[in-house]
Amino acid sequence: MLKVSGKYADFERQLLQIIRNFDSEGQLLVRGKRNTIKIIELAGQPLNIKSFQVPHFINRLAYRYIRKSKARRSFEFAEKLLNLEIPTPAPVAFFEERKLLGLKRSFYISEHLSNAFTFRHLIEDKKFPDRVKILVNFTRFTHHMHEKRVWFLDHSPGNTLIQKSGDDYKFYLVDINRMRFEELSTEKRIDNFARLSADREMLEIMGAQYARLCNWPEEPTIELFIKADNQFRNSRKRKRKLKRILTKSD
Repeated sequence: MLKVSGKYADFERQLLQIIRNFDSEGQLLVRGKRNTIKIIELAGQPLNIKSFQVPHFINRLAYRYIRKSKARRSFEFAEKLLNLEIPTPAPVAFFEERKLLGLKRSFYISEHLSNAFTFRHLIEDKKFPDRVKILVNFTRFTHHMHEKRVWFLDHSPGNTLIQKSGDDYKFYLVDINRMRFEELSTEKRIDNFARLSADREMLEIMGAQYARLCNWPEEPTIELFIKADNQFRNSRKRKRKLKRILTKSD
C-alpha cells in the first residue's frame, strides 16, 4: 500500500519504482542495525527514503492488524507537526508491504534537507561556531514544541537537524515515529532534554533559557536539568550492563 502526499500525487508510479529498486539504487546515507536511509532524486528534488527493519513475527501481526506501522506514523506525524508549525522535512509518501501473516517491508520518504548538521555536533565540538546561540535557539524551539503539546519521545542528539539560514538557524525533527500529543508536565518537559546527552555547560545554557521562557526560577531549573540528565545516564548504564549479562548467559 502506497500513500502519497498531495504535492507528489502525480509521481505515484515513479515512487513505486524507487521503492522496488531500493536495494540496488540510491546513495547510501545511513546503514543502521535496524534501518537504512538512502538519498534518491525525483524530478530534480533529492529525497530521503528510509527502509524500516522487517519486524519480528508478533510485531508483524501487530503492525498489520492492530498498530500503525513506523512508516505510516512517520508520515502522519510529519503532516501533524507541519500543521502545528513545527518543522520537519516535508513528507512525500509511505509504503507498506502487507501480507496475510503481517507487515513485511515498509518505507518512509521525505524531502532531503541539504547542508544540515545535528545536535551531536555541538556535543562533540565545544568550539563549534555560534554554539551558545544555537543552544539558546534550540531551547526556544523545544519550548515551542512543548507549548504545542508535542512530546517527542526520541529527542536525542541525532534527531534534530540544524540548518543555517542567514544569521539564524532552523531546526527540523527527524526519526519522528515515536511521539505523543498531550499536555506536558514540568517533569516531562525537563526529562525531554535528558536524552540529548549534553554536557554540563550545555545543560546550564539550556536550563537557564528554558527557565526564562517558562518564567521559572533559573538556578533550581538548571539543577533539575542536571539531575534529569544524570538519572537518564545512570538508567542507560544499568540497561547496558543488564544486556551484557543476559548476552553472556546465552
